[in-house]
Amino acid sequence: MAKKLGFTVNIDKCIGCSACEMACKNFNELEPSMRWRKLQTIKEDAFGTPTRMSMSLACNHCDDPACLKVCPKSAYTKRDDGIVIQDHEKCIGCKMCIEACPYKVPQYSEEEKKTSKCHMCYERLDKGELPGCVQTCPVGAIKVEDVSTLTDAKYKKEMVGFPDISKTHPATRFVKESKIERVIPS
Repeated sequence: MAKKLGFTVNIDKCIGCSACEMACKNFNELEPSMRWRKLQTIKEDAFGTPTRMSMSLACNHCDDPACLKVCPKSAYTKRDDGIVIQDHEKCIGCKMCIEACPYKVPQYSEEEKKTSKCHMCYERLDKGELPGCVQTCPVGAIKVEDVSTLTDAKYKKEMVGFPDISKTHPATRFVKESKIERVIPS
């Protein structure tokens, strides 16, 4: 089986600090309005008990990327390792990729009149380095892994608040191991 890279996001570890978002912006020199990585707050009662949790999301580097299918200029390509890349020079700013992506990943720049998105810092990965978000996370909540080898039941394809995966089959995996127990003061 071919290597298929994807982000793994450990919900139990994420502390909601936004270091991943800032690292992504800095490493990729994004303009202030652009956010390739977004910290999402999970609804407090999503697991039956009030608790605060976060998950860090970026492009899901889908098996069947909607952005790639609709782009009239073929600006999107998928590498053999599963990373979906946009050729920014080919982008005409039509926003069709934004409309097609169920996760609303591509970001439109008013300044450039083009879209762009996370590319998993493939240049860094190709040199044996970690993506900026992974390298910067102070608690190790984000990793890049070969998701084709993740067979342990702790790796989930879906998570509360994550859009329907049936159309694009995202490579992102979630880890949520702890059971939330309500603490009742005595």
